[in-house]
Amino acid sequence: MPSTPNGSVHHYHKQTHEEDEPTVSSPTTSIKFGTPEALDYVRNLTDVGAMTRLLHECIAYQRALDVDLDNLLAQRTDLDKHLLHLQKSADILDIVKADADYMLSNVSSTCDLADHVSAKVRELDLAQSRVNSTVLRIDAIVERGNCIEGVKNALESEDYEAAAKYVQTFLQIDAKYKDSGSEQRDQLLASKKQLEGIVRKRLSAAVDQRDHPTILRFIGLFSPLGLEEEGLQVYVGYLKKVVSVRSRLEFEHLVELMEQNHTQNQVNFVGCLTNLFKDIVLAIEENDNILRSLCGEDGIVYAICELQEECDSKGSLILKKYMEYRKLAKLSSEINAQNKNLLAVGAPEGPDPREVELYLEEILSLMQLGEDYTGYVVSKIKGLSSVDPELVPRATKSFRSGSFSKVVQDIIGFYVILEGFFMVENVRKAVRIDEHVPDSLTTSMVDDVFYVLQSCLRRAISTSNISSVIAVLSGASSLLSNEYHEALQQKMREPNLGAKLFLGGVGVQKTGTEIATALNNMDVSSEYVLKLKHEIEEQCAEVSCNSHLSKKYKDHGALVYAIYVCYLVVVKQHDNQVKRCRQHNTQGKPGLRT
Repeated sequence: MPSTPNGSVHHYHKQTHEEDEPTVSSPTTSIKFGTPEALDYVRNLTDVGAMTRLLHECIAYQRALDVDLDNLLAQRTDLDKHLLHLQKSADILDIVKADADYMLSNVSSTCDLADHVSAKVRELDLAQSRVNSTVLRIDAIVERGNCIEGVKNALESEDYEAAAKYVQTFLQIDAKYKDSGSEQRDQLLASKKQLEGIVRKRLSAAVDQRDHPTILRFIGLFSPLGLEEEGLQVYVGYLKKVVSVRSRLEFEHLVELMEQNHTQNQVNFVGCLTNLFKDIVLAIEENDNILRSLCGEDGIVYAICELQEECDSKGSLILKKYMEYRKLAKLSSEINAQNKNLLAVGAPEGPDPREVELYLEEILSLMQLGEDYTGYVVSKIKGLSSVDPELVPRATKSFRSGSFSKVVQDIIGFYVILEGFFMVENVRKAVRIDEHVPDSLTTSMVDDVFYVLQSCLRRAISTSNISSVIAVLSGASSLLSNEYHEALQQKMREPNLGAKLFLGGVGVQKTGTEIATALNNMDVSSEYVLKLKHEIEEQCAEVSCNSHLSKKYKDHGALVYAIYVCYLVVVKQHDNQVKRCRQHNTQGKPGLRT
């Protein structure tokens, strides 16, 4: 029997050929040729038929292997050709390898040369840097010497500007080369100290003499000497002194006029306060560049805060003297006493409302000046770009908590009392002198009362003080809902008014006119209340847009709430009564508004 190759034989019903893992299969087993298991399997065969089948399968498998070998041998020619080409390529690769080795040697030598050159360049650059540094240091030494000589010569010739420039140049050089020239530094610092003493002495003398050009000359020397903060303090102190002297002279002149009992027009407190604020504003605006040159925008803030102290000092003094001159405390006491003793017999008469109105206009002007000035300084600080944003609310709070603002609050208290007195007295007078106006559907009381209320409320809103506005609004509300309301009702409560309607002749015509006028008074009053409310809202909106008090006036409803109440009291309470009276009035009654 032929030998079995290393392969496999399967059952003839499932015969396949596998070169990698040849196996022999039976209905129950599958073996691999060339393995101990296959050999044991063949040795244990006892069935001749199985042996015969296995033999045929092995022969078939061997034939398949022969075919594969023939195929491989058929490829020999091609393989020989490829091998020949590989041999030729090997020769070329030898040449390429030789060229690559040659190139590598050249590149290596070039790299070594480049490293050597680079090292030399670095050494040369380092040497050049040291040479340049040495040259600069030598120049600095020479320049320092020139500065020392220049300072001495400038001091001898009193050319202080040149001396300051030499000092500034030396300090700049010294800051760069601190490790050399200690002897030169000592000499220069001695000259610098001498120059500082001269500048301070000359500047102090110029300030005492108020020699402004000389002051500007020596103030400009503080920056080159590195004394910016000291220069700022000295210059702002000079500005404060100028403002203080001018305001003191004006205040003394004002007091002198008061002591000489001049007329009220000659004692001008408004002009005195205006000049104070004007001097402060001009001091800030005209010296803006100088302040910036010393300490930048911080110098402007410092000047504003320092000059604010002058405002607190002199401004509060002017307001206190005004309150003393106008005797506002005494007037307020008299008004309060009059309000408490309205029913007392022989009670003294109150102040003259015309005189009170003059005081009110003066107080309004003083308060508006204060608000305008505060608005200016706050907006000035807000317009600075490099200032801390938190500084604005702090500065505003500081301005409004100073002594000037406190005195303003005191004068506002007097204003509220005087305004209330003026409003009450004029409304009562309008009611007392009420009369029929020819060719008018209402009596004089209506127009007079609402003109007084309108004037007082406009003046209160112009103060830009919310507490005074609310106080005057409350007073107007009380007048409308009490005394004016009673005056309107009195026209409707005339005794036997109903019986007069049925009388004949002239009496009927006269009584009908009175009834129509009374109804028209109520109608027009209702319209005026609503109109007054709208005017207050518009003026409050205008104040909030044109001033820095927008936060105070952002809720106009709170300010006009009292007017709404008045409107309800005056209009709604009379509505039904007016309708009933009109039902009794005939169609031809003259003057009745519809």
